[in-house]
Amino acid sequence: MTDLMTHPSTHPEALIEALLAAPPPAPRLSEIGQVDEVADGIVVVSGLERALSDEVLQFASGVQGVVLDVEPGRLGVVLLGPSDRVTVGESVTRSHRVVSAKVGPALLGRVVDALGNARDGKGVIKTELLRPVEAQAPKILDRQAITRPLATGIKAIDAAVPVGLGQRELIIGDRQTGKTSIAVDAILNQKTTGVICIYCAIGQRGDAVAKVIGAIREGGMMERSIVMSAGDEDAAGLAYVAPYAAMTMAEYFAAQGKDVLVVLDDLTHHARSYRELSLLLRRPPGREAFPGDIFYIHARLLERAGQFNDAKVSGSITVLPVVETQAENLSAYIPTNLISITDGQIYLSPRLVRKNQFPAVDLGVSVSRVGGKSQSRAFRSVAGNLRVTLSQFEELEDFARFGTRLDDETRARLTRGAAVRASLRQPERDPMPAVEQLAVLVAAMEGQFDGLDDTETLEVMARLREAAARDLGDVAEAISENRDLADDDRARMVALGKTAREDLGGADDANA
Repeated sequence: MTDLMTHPSTHPEALIEALLAAPPPAPRLSEIGQVDEVADGIVVVSGLERALSDEVLQFASGVQGVVLDVEPGRLGVVLLGPSDRVTVGESVTRSHRVVSAKVGPALLGRVVDALGNARDGKGVIKTELLRPVEAQAPKILDRQAITRPLATGIKAIDAAVPVGLGQRELIIGDRQTGKTSIAVDAILNQKTTGVICIYCAIGQRGDAVAKVIGAIREGGMMERSIVMSAGDEDAAGLAYVAPYAAMTMAEYFAAQGKDVLVVLDDLTHHARSYRELSLLLRRPPGREAFPGDIFYIHARLLERAGQFNDAKVSGSITVLPVVETQAENLSAYIPTNLISITDGQIYLSPRLVRKNQFPAVDLGVSVSRVGGKSQSRAFRSVAGNLRVTLSQFEELEDFARFGTRLDDETRARLTRGAAVRASLRQPERDPMPAVEQLAVLVAAMEGQFDGLDDTETLEVMARLREAAARDLGDVAEAISENRDLADDDRARMVALGKTAREDLGGADDANA
């Protein structure tokens, strides 16, 4: 038939006869629905009786949406694009696929949206790999115990609230307490570990995400990181999908046997986006107007993390979800949900922020339920004394506010506690190697920082870090091999701290 149509001498009557004699083409069935209602971020669609939950729908305007509610004669659809481009009466077709995101090595070093599309102006991401954003969490038998540490480079965390590869450790605190800063420092500390990092910004301002990108790039981690941005200017549907897409990208690398660190910043905005969509879809509101399945959306997300050993996945996925509290209220709805789902929490206290203690990790409230088994032996020998010293100091500090007369022993304990707390101070974007952390902590608990003001403490710590990096290479090797901290090594650390303090005194005398 094609030859007849293309031959120039073909008679029109012969062409018509050939077309009539040819077998009819197979019929193609397609469902076409229409938009009945449009709201901010959602639409109501009718006419697609066979559409499935979580299926992607294509609108005539080019916007895509995800089916969230399936009711007789009515579909509640969450838009993945601007709602002002969709009009009532517009036609809608099915795609016969669930919402998926791009995955693969091509995403490393890039800034992407919730579906894996480029947002950094560096061209299209060249990958044909697509994975559904929703996936079933691995079974218990396909998981291993968490036994390997994830070093964050932050003294207060690595010593007292250790995190293991495959753990879910919540970062919780009020606004402006340094939650994002801790997560970014943990990413920067993976420069020599081979861990792949994914930073997922949910509902963040564009300038805040730009600062994170700049810090990761300056820290030399951009080539092994993916930054996903679903900002407050994007559709609420993208903010809802973003953390699931980040976990899907992490699962791809974990299947290659690699370790992945995922930062979800933050799940408070994620919960609010889901509440907004649910209320617009007229779902019944529950406590604080959140829908009844608000716990489930975070549980099924975080259960996808872990240390795996099955045939398909052999790596690990470590998740640091971030959640915001208001007025230090840890018993609010979303924080308590996430505390019960995760394996511990790092609590950042506004009280410590007001005392200029950064990072403001409150060791009395922070806990790591499974990270202790993954902590190196050297840190384990130091961590117990650190917690006891700080807890006793805080009790005495509260008691001393009443102006009570204190004996010499109590004053000494207050001085030692204040010095140990000061030794936990650490500037942001300055993650510390393990041997430097231990040298500072051991020297502080042995009294080398007693009686120093904040400026002097920082100076002594800087000198001690330089000396530890120069003279304690064998101790650093022992820590990496998970050997115990020998008494001689501890004594060397104390001696280095004493020398650093004496050098500070000599410098002061010279300046005078």
